[in-house]
Amino acid sequence: MTITVTDYLDVVSSWCFWSEPTWAELKRRYEGKVQFQWKIALMDPTGLPTSREQEQWFYRRSGMMMRSPFMLSTEWYDPTLPEWLAPNCTAEAAKDFGFTDDRVRLALARAALREGKGVADWKVAGEIGAEAAGIEADKLLERAKSPAIEKRVRASSAEFRALQITQRPSFVIDTEIGDRAIFSGVVKLEPLAATIDSMLDDAAAYAAHKAHFGDPPAK
Repeated sequence: MTITVTDYLDVVSSWCFWSEPTWAELKRRYEGKVQFQWKIALMDPTGLPTSREQEQWFYRRSGMMMRSPFMLSTEWYDPTLPEWLAPNCTAEAAKDFGFTDDRVRLALARAALREGKGVADWKVAGEIGAEAAGIEADKLLERAKSPAIEKRVRASSAEFRALQITQRPSFVIDTEIGDRAIFSGVVKLEPLAATIDSMLDDAAAYAAHKAHFGDPPAK
């Protein structure tokens, strides 16, 4: 039975940044047993700070909660922007070049949140993403700015909102039999791992039942 974990995120969300060690450990622990994917869920004005000072306050809070030995940078932040299309579209565009893993979006997140680079600028985002992927910046940027990529990003953001949750990251765990668990804003490993373990146990039980009884009767 296939189990899929979907990480709904915004590339420059600080809470998404703090969740990355958990995401990496889940992928390591369940490699070959669970399918992992990430989708863009753009933050909108309702979830964004309105000033650099407010952003810094949030960074201090989340940094303390995560016991971080460093503080995130706010130098990249532009309070005039209602959303962060450039870094998110750049990460999404990299998928079309075969980079469906985390390297491009992580490079963009680190550049913004650790180094304070202005990833809201398309050219800056394109150069950072291209360097992480080892591809030509112009080609990545052209794809990132295409209507097709923006359409995909907005579609996955709408998919996220349809779940009636608001926090990023949100982890959605699905099985073939229709079971679903949603963790909105939860970034610690233990509850996610416990849920996946339970679903894997159910999958083993279903496989054992099928081996003994086969498919259900037609009627």
